[in-house]
Amino acid sequence: MNILVVDDDPHILELVAIHLTQARYTVQKALNGMEALALLEKNVPDLAVVDVMMPGMDGFTLTKKLREADVPVLLLTAKGELEDKEKGFLAGSDDYVVKPFEPKELLFRINAILRRYDKAVGVQIEAGPLQINRQSYEVTVGNKVLLLPLKEFELLSVLASKPNHVFERDFLIERVWGYDYAGDEQTLNVHVKRLRDKLASLGDPVRITTMRGVGYKLETDDV
Repeated sequence: MNILVVDDDPHILELVAIHLTQARYTVQKALNGMEALALLEKNVPDLAVVDVMMPGMDGFTLTKKLREADVPVLLLTAKGELEDKEKGFLAGSDDYVVKPFEPKELLFRINAILRRYDKAVGVQIEAGPLQINRQSYEVTVGNKVLLLPLKEFELLSVLASKPNHVFERDFLIERVWGYDYAGDEQTLNVHVKRLRDKLASLGDPVRITTMRGVGYKLETDDV
């Protein structure tokens, strides 16, 4: 996941970037709105964290432009007045965090926004012969249908969203079980094993591969 951070205070910019990087996000940084729009032309982020009070183009204006590109926005500001929150939401922001903030709260809110957009956008997922309908919770390969428990379904959906892409273990746990999950990695191992057994029964056109020390990826014969 790629996150754009925009703040004219280099210390805040670096602080947010450090916490996001530690949480396994890819980070782009911009000190103002024009820099942010220049980066947007090269690589559209999955989400933007935008400071409201910036010289030149303020955060509300930048938010409107980012929303035109379908980029979710979390506004970050020192102001907590109701009218500023209202302005932010009217501009199209998805959430609002007031400085000073707890890094854990910022990460929680970012994760919540990404989850909302993931469920809204990723209704139909295709990976080779594998088709996943996230509205009806159906998984099909050719004329065969897989019946999966919810967590197995969600795990397969994440893996299939980017075939041949290695997803880190921590990322998979956070996306499927939630940011505040208190269990251990064994739960992920068990679910991967169950999915492998079910996918193997289809004749191996789709398989989950372990990248030792990193995580898992979904491979298909068409990739």
